[in-house]
Amino acid sequence: MSNLRQNRLLTLAAVALATLGSLFGAALAYIVYADEMKDARAAAELAPTQGQQAKGTVTFEKKPAGVEVAVQLEGLKPGVHGFHVHEKGDCSAPDGASAGGHFNPAQQPHAAREAPARHAGDLGNVEADASGKVQIKIIDPKLRLDGPESIVGKAVIVHEKADDYTTQPTGNAGARVACGVVKAAATAR
Repeated sequence: MSNLRQNRLLTLAAVALATLGSLFGAALAYIVYADEMKDARAAAELAPTQGQQAKGTVTFEKKPAGVEVAVQLEGLKPGVHGFHVHEKGDCSAPDGASAGGHFNPAQQPHAAREAPARHAGDLGNVEADASGKVQIKIIDPKLRLDGPESIVGKAVIVHEKADDYTTQPTGNAGARVACGVVKAAATAR
């Protein structure tokens, strides 16, 4: 076999190996990405507590800047309502008290969602329109959908009044009017 032919065969073999290596690397990167994103979505179906009518859905989706929280509620009194993730995924008590206090794994003070130090579950307030509906999306950089600080398995609570952001440890937001447990959701759309 001539040297020219050997060089061409070696070049073709090198190109084929490089292509296969690139394809393998891309497949491996996709597998790692898919594994990281497996817990990228969660949702809570909120039901009214005793004597209330508030209900709705809150979805959570991992995004590059944090977790997107999409809130769709109805049956609220018009106005501002405290909105939090609570420490226990239990909505069995008629008043929602079984959900415990605000989710606070880092033992921070209660504060506004934008505060540098706050409960992980401090999501601020939502405002119901004149028909008692809320439809908003926010991005929260502190929420987690996996790991030891995950909100999956915790409860979302909507309160009767606005969170004042200062009263410790609750924000003085009043009674719980809706409760729902955060559950992992399928990532496929």
